Amino acid sequence: MTEAGLRLSPRESMDFDVVIVGAGPAGLAAAIRLKQLNPDLSAVVVEKGAELGAHILSGAVIDPWALDKLLPDWRQDKDRPLKTEVTADRFYMLSAKRAFRLPNFIMPRLMNNRGNFIGSLGNAVRFLGKKAESLGVDIFPGFAGAEILYGGSGEVLGVATGDMGISRDGRPKSGFTRGMELRGKYTLIAEGARGSLAKQLIANFGLDRNCEPQKFGIGLKELWRVDPSLHRPGLVQHSFGWPLDDRTGGGSFLYHFEDGLVAAGFVVHLNYANPTLSPFDEFQRFKTHPKIAPLFKGGERLSFGARAITEGGWQSVPKLVFPGGALIGCAAGFVNVPRIKGSHNAIFSGMLAAEHLVEALKSGRAHDELTSFEAAWRGSALGRDLYKVRNAKPLWSKYGTRAGIALGGFDMWMNEIFGASPLGTLKHGGPDYASLKPLAEVTPIAYPKPDGKLTFDRLSSVFVSNTNHEEDQPCHLHLRDSSIPISRNLPEYGEPARLYCPVAVYEVVYGNEALKSDPRFVINAQNCVHCKTCDIKDPAQNIDWVPPEGGGGPNYPNM
Repeated sequence: MTEAGLRLSPRESMDFDVVIVGAGPAGLAAAIRLKQLNPDLSAVVVEKGAELGAHILSGAVIDPWALDKLLPDWRQDKDRPLKTEVTADRFYMLSAKRAFRLPNFIMPRLMNNRGNFIGSLGNAVRFLGKKAESLGVDIFPGFAGAEILYGGSGEVLGVATGDMGISRDGRPKSGFTRGMELRGKYTLIAEGARGSLAKQLIANFGLDRNCEPQKFGIGLKELWRVDPSLHRPGLVQHSFGWPLDDRTGGGSFLYHFEDGLVAAGFVVHLNYANPTLSPFDEFQRFKTHPKIAPLFKGGERLSFGARAITEGGWQSVPKLVFPGGALIGCAAGFVNVPRIKGSHNAIFSGMLAAEHLVEALKSGRAHDELTSFEAAWRGSALGRDLYKVRNAKPLWSKYGTRAGIALGGFDMWMNEIFGASPLGTLKHGGPDYASLKPLAEVTPIAYPKPDGKLTFDRLSSVFVSNTNHEEDQPCHLHLRDSSIPISRNLPEYGEPARLYCPVAVYEVVYGNEALKSDPRFVINAQNCVHCKTCDIKDPAQNIDWVPPEGGGGPNYPNM
C-alpha cells in the first residue's frame, strides 16, 4: 500500500551539516573527526541497531594505527575497549585429521599481528559513541535509514528513517510513528557491507561502472568462555583448508582475549560453486577437528552471529562520491582480505572523508561531489593497505586454496619489497551469485547432526544472538518475483537459500513431505540476523534485503 493510499502525514525534518548513516567504526570516526576539526558543525548519526554495537560483528583483531590517529590518548583511557595485545600468532593448514603449522617467517610482514589488539568491535564502537556524544554529535540508535532523499537535480539531500508501527498488511497500528527526515549538506553512508542505501546509490549513480564486481564472504562467529587451563590471552590462530575443499575459499580464526573469552569464527567466500554447501554447517564441522575440538571441552557458547564481508578490495571499490555525499567503511569495501581486517581502514576512511567535508563546508559548498576525497583515498594509507594485497583474492579464486594462497603470498612479498607485482592487477571475474553450479553437476554435501555441546543447530544459534523483531510488521526480505524460489531455484539448485542463510530464515515446506510434492517457499523473517547473504548469493538476484523496523535484529552484547 502506498503512502498516498494510507494518507500518511508529512514527515518532520531536522537539518544538519552532515548526516551519517551507520554507527559503526567508519560513521563514528567521521563524526568525531568532524567535531575535532570544527566543533561548530552539526552532525547526526542514525543507527538501526537498538543500541550502539548491537549489530556490530567482527573477529576481531584490530590494527590500532587509525584509532591512534583519531584518539591519540585512547590507550590511557580507563574505559578503553581494547586491552589484550597479541602475543602469539599461528597459521595452520588443516587436513581432515591433521594440522600443519606454517612457519611465521614465510608469511608476508603485513600478516604479522604483533602490536594489534584482540577484543570486541562492538565494545570499541560503544567507546567511540561516547567520545562522539561528548563532542556534541547527535546519535539516534533504533532508527533505520530507510530512504534516500533527493533534490530536484538528483542530488542527495539526506535520508528518512523508517516508519514505526506498520502492520504486516501495510496499515498503521495503534503505536504508529512517522519516520523523520534528516537533511544535511552532505550525507555519509557507513552501513557496512551490502547496505540497502549504498546498494541503491551505487545503482542510481553508476558508481561501480569502472570497477570489478564486489566480492563477498560470510563470516560466522561464536563467543565462548573456555576452561581457564586452555585459555591463552593474546593468542591469534588462523587456519585454512578442511572442512572446505580446495576449490572453496575460506578459513577460520580463534582469538583468545580477556575474561577467559575466545572468539571462534569461520569465513566462507561466497563465490563457492556447490549449492548444497552450508556455511553454517561448515563452521560447526570445523570445530570437530582434532586440533580444534579440545579447546572447547568444558566451555560454554555465549553468543552467535553472522555478517557479510566485502572481499573485492582495491579493484572492486566503487566510485566513493556522489552529489551530496560519499560511501565510507565497509559500505565502500575497504576490508583487507588476507589480514581479515577492515576496522582500521573503516576508521581512517571516516576520518579522511570528514577532513574533506570540513574543507568543502568551509568554502560554502553543499550537495556536490567531494571530488577531493575520491582523488585522495588511493594515495593514502588506506589505498596503500589495499593495493599490496589486491591479487590475493583473485589468485585464491582462480587457483584454489593451496596454490592460490602460495601465489598470493608471493605476490604480497613482491608488492612489499618492490612496491609492484609482475602480475599487475588481476580481475575477479563474475559476481558471486553467478558461481553456483546446478545440482546435477555437484556431489551433495551431507552434514552430521549437531550434538548441542560443541556443534549446534540454527535455531539455538538464533536464540543466543538475541535476535528479535516485531512480528506484526512488513517482511523486510522482498522477493522481486515470488514464483522464482519454487519454479527455478528449487529444481535447478535445490533452493540454496535454505543453506546459505545461517539462521533458517528460508525454508521449502512440502504439502506432502514423503512425496516432496506441493512445495511452498517460507520466509521466517523474525530469525534474520541481518547478514545480507541472501541479497548477495541468490542466483536469480531475486531477494532484496531492506531494513526492518529500527531496533529489530540481533543484539550482540560483546561481539
